[in-house]
Amino acid sequence: MTDATVLAIMREAMTTTLSLALPLLAVAMVVGLIVSLFQAVTQITEMSLTFVPKLLGMAAVLLLMGPWMLHKLLSFTEWIFALLPQLAR
Repeated sequence: MTDATVLAIMREAMTTTLSLALPLLAVAMVVGLIVSLFQAVTQITEMSLTFVPKLLGMAAVLLLMGPWMLHKLLSFTEWIFALLPQLAR
């Protein structure tokens, strides 16, 4: 196993992780920003007001993008398992 192989595996792992986490993080950030603006304008300081919309937004993202995320994760896993015999040498 060479340095280039390790770097390729790590680069692919980081890219896959980022592409799977980015939709969830982006929705949480946007919903949090909108709710924070709403709270600032109305001066409501209810903690559940920030939690529930984020939870619903992330659930919607998982429902809409879940099959794509699963396919991406499975293809990465298959790639790693296909690479194992070469790494064992």
